[in-house]
Amino acid sequence: MARRAKLEFQKAELIVDERTYAQQLDLLRFQVAEITAARLQPGEEQEVEQEYHRASNAARLLELSRACLELLSENESSLLTQAGSVGRTLQDLLRLDPSASALSDQHRLALSSLQDLGAELSRYADKLEIDPARLQDLEERLDLIHSLRRKYGSTLAEVIAFGEEARRKLESLEQRDAELIRLNGELSQIDKELGRVAKALSDKRRKIIPTLARAVGKQLQELGFKQSVFDISLAPNVGGEAVARLTQSGLDQVEFQFAPNPGEPARPLRAIASSGELARVMLALKTVLAAQDRIPVLVFDEVDANVGGETANAVGEKMQQIAEKRQVLCITHLPQVAATASAHYVAVKQLNAGRTDSQINRLDKQERVTELARMLGGQSDAARKHAEALLGA
Repeated sequence: MARRAKLEFQKAELIVDERTYAQQLDLLRFQVAEITAARLQPGEEQEVEQEYHRASNAARLLELSRACLELLSENESSLLTQAGSVGRTLQDLLRLDPSASALSDQHRLALSSLQDLGAELSRYADKLEIDPARLQDLEERLDLIHSLRRKYGSTLAEVIAFGEEARRKLESLEQRDAELIRLNGELSQIDKELGRVAKALSDKRRKIIPTLARAVGKQLQELGFKQSVFDISLAPNVGGEAVARLTQSGLDQVEFQFAPNPGEPARPLRAIASSGELARVMLALKTVLAAQDRIPVLVFDEVDANVGGETANAVGEKMQQIAEKRQVLCITHLPQVAATASAHYVAVKQLNAGRTDSQINRLDKQERVTELARMLGGQSDAARKHAEALLGA
């Protein structure tokens, strides 16, 4: 169904009135042409900004580089001239103390570094151009990049991606008829397969409904509905022209029908059942389906409403059966139900510093006996023996 929904969405994008179709074509053609004409390159913006910064400061950069060259080598007091004087003085020093040869080595390294610096400064200055035309080109390029970013994405990469997606949509719209044929073909194949699977599902439902209804009815009798009626109706999902409509649940509308009292017709469970009746019907269903469904946790609340005696025992037994395959949580006031659980928790309220706190405590074996006796009506010896009997059963 997810694949079909995607195809339907693509088809809906293509099926528009001619005016809207023409407007979409014009817009996409403009967007594709504008982004394509820009010939954008990933990472280009940073490079253009750096070059623009250099070009806009070319005169000052040339002035500074020439000033450095002059200080380095182009006048009588330049660093290289002074370095030469230092070298001659060191030669005189070495003649008197040959052990100071390391000083001469360091001088040669320093002189070489200064000469390398001068050469690099010369090459740097030679590359600098005061070119108003180039500066204008760079400024226009940056303006174009910023304009495209305002329209199509916060980054250059997003603008390029937008252009590629717009081109794909444009090609699809320009080949609308062929694309519609392709989409309709795929939808037809999917519908055939879905129809086959849905029909098989309907056949299985019709086959299993009588067995399931009898099994649930039997469980309901054990849960106190001695003369109740439980059934399952199956009706087609009616679409246009009374044709069965396919949904995610198939071709059918499934409705649980229930009559808790004799002499009443079975009606939709969702419309007539009380919360306690709903809980017990759900318990009956889950007992029957315990080995088939995939729901890992079941929560029952008020499942023991208006029941007692043998019915209470049956409720506890059935939840115990379900708990062998699923995690079951049950809120109950019946000791017969609570005794069947593998773990027993009690909710208590306490007043602390003027505020009421709620706590949930797990009971140990002796505490369970005490709590079950309380649920049975008191802490008499008979109540405690009855509680112990329930836990030992």
